[in-house]
Amino acid sequence: MEYIYAAMILHSADKDINEANVKSIVEAAGIDADDARIKALIAALEDVDIEEAMATTAMAAAPAAATGAAPAATEAEAEPEEEEEEEDEEAAEEEAAAGLGALFG
Repeated sequence: MEYIYAAMILHSADKDINEANVKSIVEAAGIDADDARIKALIAALEDVDIEEAMATTAMAAAPAAATGAAPAATEAEAEPEEEEEEEDEEAAEEEAAAGLGALFG
């Protein structure tokens, strides 16, 4: 998710969303940048109108938040094993990068 957030920060700052800029933000946050993930993100964002996507996503999330649709996590759910959490995060980032164009399109 940090790669997507980096792209959103660049967009908000009216900066070019490119590999070097995304990598700079990720590394400034103290995270080891993965060049392959950055390339996948840049490719996925190529034909995306980020402003429209952010507005659409925010409007879709608002009703769910207002109704409390997401149940609170129990303590056991909130603390998965570190290795399992890392694998889940990697899988989620790969899915986000692969489907980002569809999500924001």
